[in-house]
Amino acid sequence: MKNQRLRMGKLKKKLSISILLIAILVGGFYFLVKGNPPLDIGTLASSKDRKSVVVGIGNKGFGEVKIIDVSVNNNEKPSKTKVQVSNALQGFIITDDYDNKESIPYGFQKIEDTSMKAGTSEGTATKNDEIYGLSVIHHEAINRVNIKYSYLGITFDEMVFFQAEVNR
Repeated sequence: MKNQRLRMGKLKKKLSISILLIAILVGGFYFLVKGNPPLDIGTLASSKDRKSVVVGIGNKGFGEVKIIDVSVNNNEKPSKTKVQVSNALQGFIITDDYDNKESIPYGFQKIEDTSMKAGTSEGTATKNDEIYGLSVIHHEAINRVNIKYSYLGITFDEMVFFQAEVNR
């Protein structure tokens, strides 16, 4: 009976240590990922009135990035939002009509249908290298774009600011 209690005590101790190690590993992984967000902001472009903007985005992580939500200015829902899936040689287009003849080659997709591949922020420039541009249209000038996205099951928020041009 005493031997059995001793073995049970050792098993409980090993189980407790195993659970603690797993918690430390999971917590460490979470803080490592949270401290190194994968979204890379590149090109920032806008129409003259800033009612249409493009935010070039890349994924410097090792898993896919999925955009969850986009808002503008003071957390307002934009009029239209899509992702351009283009290539580095073609670049992006600033437009207020995703379906016109000039826009079609830029591969506009719904946000919910787009997952950004890993390693798309490396800066290579061939026709086969996909680049992503978040295209946002709003009824008033856009000063800020808030991007909420998911990576490895962790949610991130990124804020991008657009400054008004200064006339000289």
